[in-house]
Amino acid sequence: MKKKLSIGIAVVVIIVVGFIGFCMWFLSGTGSTYYYSQIDNSKIEQTESKGGVINFSGSMDYSYTLFSYDENGKGKDITFGASKELKEGAFIRLTVMPIRGVLEWKEVQYDELPAAVQSNYAAPANE
Repeated sequence: MKKKLSIGIAVVVIIVVGFIGFCMWFLSGTGSTYYYSQIDNSKIEQTESKGGVINFSGSMDYSYTLFSYDENGKGKDITFGASKELKEGAFIRLTVMPIRGVLEWKEVQYDELPAAVQSNYAAPANE
């Protein structure tokens, strides 16, 4: 009887520790991938507040769906939110994690893009 109880407690502890580890990984952003894109404001959609006390969209009033490239040049459409209309033609780096989607975006310069990504865009005239 004591052996079954200690095995049961060990199993519960392993499950709890595993769950906590998964939560820490999920929230940390480990395993995320960078994607790069160029802002095209013709592909913006303004979202409307649904009303109510809590804004579940997180004050992301604009939604972009842009074709983006990973650092190896493989592309796909990615949708992300922004609280403002972004600068037309600006290059951005999206931090994307499986399941969670886009964690953040950051404006970058053309020369910060990986070579495989630069080949998909024309260099800006002012550089």
